Amino acid sequence: MSDSPVIVFGQQPCGFFPRRFLYAKIVTARRMQQELGGEIVFFFHDADHDPRETKTILRHRKTGEPAEMNFAFVNKLQRRFTPLSLKRIAPGWQENTARQLPAYVDPCWVDAFKAVRADTVADFCLEMYRRMGLLDGVRVVRSSDVELRRAACAIDECFVDVPHEGEIVRARLRDGQLCLHEGGDRYVALAATTWAKEQVSPTRDSRLRWMQSVLHCTHYVAGASEQDYLRREDAPEIVYVKRDPIDRSDEAYTDAPA
Repeated sequence: MSDSPVIVFGQQPCGFFPRRFLYAKIVTARRMQQELGGEIVFFFHDADHDPRETKTILRHRKTGEPAEMNFAFVNKLQRRFTPLSLKRIAPGWQENTARQLPAYVDPCWVDAFKAVRADTVADFCLEMYRRMGLLDGVRVVRSSDVELRRAACAIDECFVDVPHEGEIVRARLRDGQLCLHEGGDRYVALAATTWAKEQVSPTRDSRLRWMQSVLHCTHYVAGASEQDYLRREDAPEIVYVKRDPIDRSDEAYTDAPA
């Protein structure tokens, strides 16, 4: 346990403009830091592979109608199974999206969006969040980081990044077999291969223990859904704090700076 508070919030890349629930986590962490001191750490779970995580819901500035946007990926295999840290953005996506944005966001965010230089989905999201000033003074720790993976505890419930059909896919380890989840109860077994700790990332159920073995946080800001599945018994030393409430939590945060 650290002598100084380590206030952590975690989240997958959650849209090229962050969802409002992530903004609420950041606000909660900053308020706690003002009260307790210490540092804020963003556990950026970019090892996740679900493309639905980066869905971005924006509201038209005149009509208020919602529009759902997402990245365009270079191929279907990457879209479905490659970690967000390695999902490559299709050529032309940034330019095409930038042409649509003036109807939905303030000009300052259009300019920020155009200025981002990133080839992968996770890098693009992280750079955008930084350009919005949301991560000022926040230490970012990425679940894709090789050094983090080497330092983390061993876990049996895990995914493993392995080559498959010319791409890197995030395969679930099930009964000693690496598989790709096709939906429902359907899994496709991959060819047997050797792998190392540097390729491992946690499942939802093992994520807390895996993360805590490296970050040693004293306080964790939990989102609404996280509160339902967090295995608090895996890290009873942590003080768990509910994130501040926010309206339209699943929509993108695009408030213009004052």
